Amino acid sequence: MKRYLTATLFLLSSLVAQAQDTATTVTLPHYKYKLDSTSFLIGDQAVLTIEPSTLFPTLEDLTNNDIVAVRQWIDSTDGSLHTTITSFEEGEHWYHIGADSLLLTVRDVAGVDTTSTNIKDISDILRQPYTFGEIAKVVGIILAILAIIAAAIYVVYRIKSHKPLITIPQEPPLPPDTRALNALEVLRQKQLWQQGKAKEYHTELTDIVRNYLEETYHIQSTEMTSDQTLDAFHNCPAYKEEAYGQLRQILQTADMVKFAKSEPLPYQHDLSMSQTVDFVKAIAPKPAPTENAQTDSTDPQTPNTQQ
Repeated sequence: MKRYLTATLFLLSSLVAQAQDTATTVTLPHYKYKLDSTSFLIGDQAVLTIEPSTLFPTLEDLTNNDIVAVRQWIDSTDGSLHTTITSFEEGEHWYHIGADSLLLTVRDVAGVDTTSTNIKDISDILRQPYTFGEIAKVVGIILAILAIIAAAIYVVYRIKSHKPLITIPQEPPLPPDTRALNALEVLRQKQLWQQGKAKEYHTELTDIVRNYLEETYHIQSTEMTSDQTLDAFHNCPAYKEEAYGQLRQILQTADMVKFAKSEPLPYQHDLSMSQTVDFVKAIAPKPAPTENAQTDSTDPQTPNTQQ
């Protein structure tokens, strides 16, 4: 009989403990506190609710007797304060809330024997070797930085040297004979002598000839008289008898117009122009033969036209 009574009491105490673990709310009317559970696993959490009040306890006030308050927030709907509590010490703990005390049970995890478990420290961070992609990325960044620095130095140097940042390649200048012929064509289109400006026409015509001789054969014709120019051209490597006669006719006609105020006939104006064009073409330096041209001229397979 005694044995049955003991078993019955044990069963009743177990049911009471189970009911207490699953309770959703425990009310402490003196301080208007509510706790959602008085029994939880070690390291687990319970929520303590304090109804609206003018003075709320802090986390330090609610941390005592191995029960730790870890977080607080206020419910904006009703103004109540919520505090999350936990414990890492197994057993029963009296939790003090102001002048009230509440017994909390912290249960250990079943089946874990910490005395026989070899607990180790946290391992150090493992150092993984750098990959090719990571190395390439770093090298690329370094090269980009060096390129930016070099560009900045170049810009500063060009600015201090008063040089353009970018040099635009220019087309090679035209040969002197081409420029002289172009100038003659411009003069022809001006039609100066047709407008009664014969002196201006022949002055500009002889200036083109003199500049051409100076630039091509270094004859300082712009500083010479007509006779001196003819003598200098006679000793020039480009001397040709026909060209010499054309130059003499051009200069003499211009001198008659400029100094003797002679008025040539219309055909004489055109004659001076055509003679100047022929003169420029006649003494223009011949371009150097290319390698292909030399090869073709000496090709042994070229047929002999002589019989």
